[in-house]
Amino acid sequence: MAGKTPGKTAAATRRKASADAKPALLSGGNPQIAKAYGDAPVQAYIAAMPGWKSDVGRRLDALITRAIPGVGKAVKYNTPLYGVEEGRWFISFHCFTKYVKVAFFRGASLSPVPPGASKQKDVRYLDIHEDDPLDEAQFTDWVKQASRLPGERL
Repeated sequence: MAGKTPGKTAAATRRKASADAKPALLSGGNPQIAKAYGDAPVQAYIAAMPGWKSDVGRRLDALITRAIPGVGKAVKYNTPLYGVEEGRWFISFHCFTKYVKVAFFRGASLSPVPPGASKQKDVRYLDIHEDDPLDEAQFTDWVKQASRLPGERL
């Protein structure tokens, strides 16, 4: 074993294996993604969403990105966030066992108000189940409206 250090080789192997590993899925199949800013962690989250939910995530990301060119992105609390102001977010989505929950942080101010109520007075939700059609025009309108409201600091 001349010239090799076994500890370094094993450590390098573990780092490579962990880099290649898929993110763990938390309760409800929500991907565990480290806190990070930018498009890459959001795309990693979407790629790790299980089954049909990944298609929903890609669609939501595409609609948000098309509606708000240059939108800021991050993953915090194992949830993709989108915002137009530094450190302030207007929308997110999260995996649950049977649906993807979209949160509009100032949803009570949108017209029409998204259907899902919250314990927080300003927040409204849109739950998307596997066979639910997504009204893309309405969703895009909500995204545009939400982007013009004060963002939430998370």
